[in-house]
Amino acid sequence: MATSESETEASASVLDGQIGHLSAEQEAKFAEFKAVCEKEGVYTPGKGRATLNEVTLLRYLRARKFEVNDALKQLKDTETWRETNKLDELYDTFDIDAFEEARKVYHQWTGRRDISGRPVYVYEISHIKTHMQSFEKSSTILKNAGSASASDPIPPKLRMLCALYENMSEFVLPLCNAIPDRPNPETPVSTTSHIVDISNVGLMQFWNLKGHMQAASTLATAHYPETLDRLFILGAPSFFPTVWGWIKRWFDPVTTSKIFILSAADVQPTLTRFMRPADLPKKYGGELEWEYGMPPNVDGEIVSAVKGLAADKWVRGPLRWVPQPGGGGQVVARGTDKGKARDEVVAVLGGSEGAA
Repeated sequence: MATSESETEASASVLDGQIGHLSAEQEAKFAEFKAVCEKEGVYTPGKGRATLNEVTLLRYLRARKFEVNDALKQLKDTETWRETNKLDELYDTFDIDAFEEARKVYHQWTGRRDISGRPVYVYEISHIKTHMQSFEKSSTILKNAGSASASDPIPPKLRMLCALYENMSEFVLPLCNAIPDRPNPETPVSTTSHIVDISNVGLMQFWNLKGHMQAASTLATAHYPETLDRLFILGAPSFFPTVWGWIKRWFDPVTTSKIFILSAADVQPTLTRFMRPADLPKKYGGELEWEYGMPPNVDGEIVSAVKGLAADKWVRGPLRWVPQPGGGGQVVARGTDKGKARDEVVAVLGGSEGAA
């Protein structure tokens, strides 16, 4: 993934506060936070789930502006929430068909990365109305899922969303992080880039979807903080300032500073500053043959590095990235298909294939 000078500048502008680019004061706060987390039993290096690591700890610390006590509270709240709601079990036993229905009404990974190696997601709001009925029907499947107890406080619809966030944090981000051919490889990939297309959406539809979108933003802010690098809004109608007034209240100021509303004339020149034409869908001025609803069209670097991962044989449903001792990793298919659990290695980076 060769990088031009302009791409390097765009990449470097968002590295402050990340591993490899911490100030002396931030380094001290990070060391303090790790020590406190270990003392409190929230984090033990090398133990627990693979994604509860230094990268994740730093996300929480950044989200709380390097205030150790505030970051500790949010992390502890999230870990309690995960344990109470059995998030790992929820994801690993998630119905495959329900997972695919959920994808139709939320952000979808294109299979591509921006110039900094971050995964690129697209969300076309106009599709929600078309698929919402089947989404709601599929969410009822989860009421009887093995991971959902009668006391589970997460409503079925929100569990659908949780599964997609888990897919991002447990598969897409660690997969992209494992690909070394990117700028600043010393800095782990921990954030995502998003294109949100709101063209052909009326004011009434926005109003009807307000709860749906607010739930997504609330969940992300509370339990998946600092996973957004940039979000580009395209196709804004004339009434959008009214809608933007609602949306801004759902996010903190740091998050809203990462949201950019582009005019039609600005879409292609702006997006190609952050994404190569080959990695940008044709609909938005790029060259990528990908449309909303399609499986990820994985880029060449990922296909070359991770044997078995390709767009033409994409595996449906929940996937996990499982790091392997000594380096490399495996893509493991999880979830349930007609009630039968999956646990199958479907792709490998380095090492050899084997049971997960």
